[in-house]
Amino acid sequence: MYSREDIDRVRAATNLVDLVGAVTTVKRSGRSYSAVCPFHQEKTPSLSLDPIRGLYHCFGCGKGGDVYTFVQETQGLDFNEAVEFLARQAGIQIESDPGASRRRGEHEELVEAVRQAVRFYQKTLRSSPEAGHARAYLRGRGLGAEAVDQYEIGYAPETDSWDALVRTFRTEGIKDSIMMGAGLAKRGRGGKLFDVFRDRLLFPIHDLRGDPVGFGGRTLSERGPKYLNSADSRIYQKSRLLYGLNRAKGDIARTQEAVVVEGYFDVIAVNQAGVNTAVATCGTALGEDHFDLLRRFTDRVVLVFDSDQAGAGAALRGDTLRTPVDLDFDLRVADLPGGMDPADLVQAGRNDDLAKAITDSRPLLQFRIEKEVRRHRITEPEGRARAIRNTSRLISRVSDPIARSEYVRFAAKEIGVDTAIIENALRGQAASPGPGRGEVEEASLDPIQAELIRVLLANPKELSEIDLDRTWVHDQLADLIEVIEVARQGAPAGSPISLDGLPHQELVQRLAFDTRPLPANPIEVIQRAEGKAIERQIKAIEIELLALDPASQEYSERLRRLLGLQERRRGHE
Repeated sequence: MYSREDIDRVRAATNLVDLVGAVTTVKRSGRSYSAVCPFHQEKTPSLSLDPIRGLYHCFGCGKGGDVYTFVQETQGLDFNEAVEFLARQAGIQIESDPGASRRRGEHEELVEAVRQAVRFYQKTLRSSPEAGHARAYLRGRGLGAEAVDQYEIGYAPETDSWDALVRTFRTEGIKDSIMMGAGLAKRGRGGKLFDVFRDRLLFPIHDLRGDPVGFGGRTLSERGPKYLNSADSRIYQKSRLLYGLNRAKGDIARTQEAVVVEGYFDVIAVNQAGVNTAVATCGTALGEDHFDLLRRFTDRVVLVFDSDQAGAGAALRGDTLRTPVDLDFDLRVADLPGGMDPADLVQAGRNDDLAKAITDSRPLLQFRIEKEVRRHRITEPEGRARAIRNTSRLISRVSDPIARSEYVRFAAKEIGVDTAIIENALRGQAASPGPGRGEVEEASLDPIQAELIRVLLANPKELSEIDLDRTWVHDQLADLIEVIEVARQGAPAGSPISLDGLPHQELVQRLAFDTRPLPANPIEVIQRAEGKAIERQIKAIEIELLALDPASQEYSERLRRLLGLQERRRGHE
């Protein structure tokens, strides 16, 4: 597409060190440069850079090439798109053949559509009368015009036709396929194209090179989920993106610390407090792909969540992620005061408290052990025994023998027992098989569902007329509810049912032999479980409605179902 002269001109104008430094940590030693390789997991830099010839090579994974290869590999572009990208960065005008516009890469078209959507939503927020409540909401969150412009926050209007963006884009010649491919519009069952985002504050999400690739939308009404993110597409994969990383990557590499917060408002608030290393996930739990991304810049990550979220438990879904030692990360938790989140602290003028919490952060596993010990009355034999069992489960997931030994000593000191007792508990953990595929651990089970199962196993007389519903628990335990229902029919009311033959034996036995007193009112347990189930169903239908044509019969049926569930919910309030 482009002439050899233009390609060579762009290559000569591109600084390889700056290019690589935009996505990973570069270190200089004399005349040579090295970097942490972005193509495989490593801690010690093995990517060698030759800025004179504009070439790189990794002695760890073997990847290598020139500036164009690097852009293609790290940004997911083809060669012509890489030439265009570097030419824009260098401020060089390049000539293409007459058919170039028709053959532009789909990637760039999708990004450009999102970029234009950012401008559309920004303009709507600034000047549209119907965005008045959105502007008021932002003021209430402590965000003035300067911050709104800096973070390119916008507002998606809610018109009767649900197609404000679609109509605007069509007048500008943007194809329907590009709108849908960029996650900006969907086609209803009746064939009509409508906007994905309506009556929402929108936070543009950028990739590492700074291109907008999607949105996080915060609802301003009671309809739909509180936050709605762009659907995964060619340019947007939520498991490989972190909100704010395009801005924070330089400061993260310089300070060698990343701060992970829960949401978009928190990122902005932490930045306003003078901490410029804050990032957030885009509507998903913090996973290993996110750590692979952060590893390019630092190996120290501080999780900053409100104290009610128990730090890492909410973000990491801790039992599904490898331990910090296995991840080769210094993964820490900042314990915020008073159940406040970062945005609350900053808005209250408590920037110093936020900074202190980050400075005083503790290693993730230490934090979890301390929290687990506090859950139990360790002055009593049974409480101490439960603390020993549960902390040993946490420690058992540490594969590094040195780290495991250190945590054994730490847990023993916290509980007030000899290390040999923790080591014996660890040996017991190793001897008993862990949960199999599809098994559910008690630590990750909703407390209401756990209490429900305890009550059902006890089979109190008060529940003799109650028909069990499998929706009261999540899908993995639905078979347990069905088997308990059959067992109850053959057991006298008031007599515990036999545990023989029940699925999820490890979980069932732990709950059945739990020494805590059973709830005084079993009916209330049923009602709470049913209420939670109704909430889950309501959220699921709200999400389904977003993808349906409002004029379709299926939409009407789902809406009737939603209204019925909302009526049931009011009955539980």
